[in-house]
Amino acid sequence: MKHILHDLAYHIEIDGSGPPLLLLHGFTGSTQNWQALVPALGKTHTVIRVDLPGHGRTALPEDPARYAMPSVAQDLAQLLVDLQVASAQVWGYSMGARLALYLALDYPDRVNRLILESGSPGLATEDERALRRASDEALAQCIEQDGTAAFVREWESLPMWASQSQLPAAQRQRLHELRLQNSPLGLANSLRYMGAGAQPSLWPRLPMLQIPVALVAGTLDAKFVQIGHAMQLALPDATLHIIAGAGHAVHVERPQAVATLIR
Repeated sequence: MKHILHDLAYHIEIDGSGPPLLLLHGFTGSTQNWQALVPALGKTHTVIRVDLPGHGRTALPEDPARYAMPSVAQDLAQLLVDLQVASAQVWGYSMGARLALYLALDYPDRVNRLILESGSPGLATEDERALRRASDEALAQCIEQDGTAAFVREWESLPMWASQSQLPAAQRQRLHELRLQNSPLGLANSLRYMGAGAQPSLWPRLPMLQIPVALVAGTLDAKFVQIGHAMQLALPDATLHIIAGAGHAVHVERPQAVATLIR
């Protein structure tokens, strides 16, 4: 269904019943990437899924600032108000995990628990962020010039997705098709304005977060296992869950393990 948030038409889906659980997808994803988990999660939670700007069936903003993390976090906080949700558990994956963390820090009354899957607080130094911004801008220009299909072919060949070779062919094809549904402009602007180079580092703010945080990473994703350990040390109330046999997209590769954790 469509829901207008600060003049932008978002696509959202709501299923199940129980305490609210807001799901935030990763880059190139959409509400559909969570579909396999909804039947199990909907037994215990009201599951709220959102297509983030630049993705899925949410309208493409004309103003580039509407892709940026402060703007999107403000939209999500308003969505919870509109749905009469006092506070929600929020589960973010990758880009969505960075956004979930930002939402919890800027709107603490709206978030009562976090699940951060393959997420980070961003890049720690301005030099790192500048390098990432330059890299993301180059990639954004390639997406605009070559189109979504060419980008997705390159994206899926990255080593971070190697563990998905274990998935059934039909599931891999479905993931491929979902990525193709995103527009070149939407993906390019999401990279430019919500990429890790564009957001401020949240590392210094982690000690301020007083809610429980579950950090989730796959054993095959060494980079985010390491980040998870560092975040656990910085957060006041965090547990780290390392899921065996999974790579970056833990909820895709080991959905039952993650659904059990959430329940």
